[in-house]
Amino acid sequence: MSRPPVAVFAIAPWAFHDVFPADLIDRLRQSAEVDATVTFTSFEGEAAARALAGAEFLLTGWGCPRIDAEVLKAAPGLRAIVHAAGSVKAIVDPVVYERGILVSSAAEANAVPVAEYTIAMLVLGAKRVFERAGHYEAGQDAWQQGAGTGLYDCTVGVIGASRVGRHVLRRLRDFEVDILLSDPYVSPAEAAEMRAELVDVDELCRRSDLVTVHAPALAETRHLLDERRLGLLPDQAVVINTARGSLIDTEALTRACASGRVSAVLDVTEPEPLPTGHLLFGLPNVLVTPHVAGAQGRELRRLGEYAITDLEHFMRGRPMRGRVTAEQLARLA
Repeated sequence: MSRPPVAVFAIAPWAFHDVFPADLIDRLRQSAEVDATVTFTSFEGEAAARALAGAEFLLTGWGCPRIDAEVLKAAPGLRAIVHAAGSVKAIVDPVVYERGILVSSAAEANAVPVAEYTIAMLVLGAKRVFERAGHYEAGQDAWQQGAGTGLYDCTVGVIGASRVGRHVLRRLRDFEVDILLSDPYVSPAEAAEMRAELVDVDELCRRSDLVTVHAPALAETRHLLDERRLGLLPDQAVVINTARGSLIDTEALTRACASGRVSAVLDVTEPEPLPTGHLLFGLPNVLVTPHVAGAQGRELRRLGEYAITDLEHFMRGRPMRGRVTAEQLARLA
């Protein structure tokens, strides 16, 4: 009987047991030999060298160091990297693809809670809940402050038909809203299939009551929402960012929100975290959350399940659901 392939964990200890609880480790052992007592956040040292020397699979997650030519030299038998988290952009060097190693990510599974967070904030943002709660606390008429609010009959602009963006688009079908989409890689016919109207970013800003950002952080998307585009937004518009902080000019957004013309929900910022005492923290029409939209707590298990399923698919010669190609790597968040 042949020995099963060896899988090595490279994931931060704080996440390991939530992503890979005991029952998932038992399931994993049906496909690969694993040591669940060891997980690496550095590939330096003798222990890492011994593990890499026999590894055919790397099961990675938050805290995994970058996998570059030196790591691959130490892992001559490596066949696949299976990432039990979101983007692999920070950990996978392009040389990985030159070696013919397959890469998979659980970004699709991580997109689910981000989309759920986004929909929740669209509903609450449209009702101006955060600002109105402040009025209520101050003894003011919060009902009067809610005139003209609510998600019904709004126009929602989605920037980026990424994994998260597509989940958001699907969920928006349950609401009576008009949907605009801006994405250079989507055709008008594809947008129509998603029940959205394809427009450029300027038109999306001009027409949207709420804008939610789901684009990758690239050189060409830096400050995609800058002073000019924020100025195109209708009065009382709401901006939601769960993607990357660099997509929005923080100083320009701060000015727009401080004026009271625009509101914002920010799960990511530039810089991240914002400095203590930053004006955005104190504005009544802004909610800043600490990068919590992605998988948290019980949701982390979903990432482990997705990763193990992809490893099982690989072992059985089936396509990996979360496969990331070299061409896709450059466009990832």
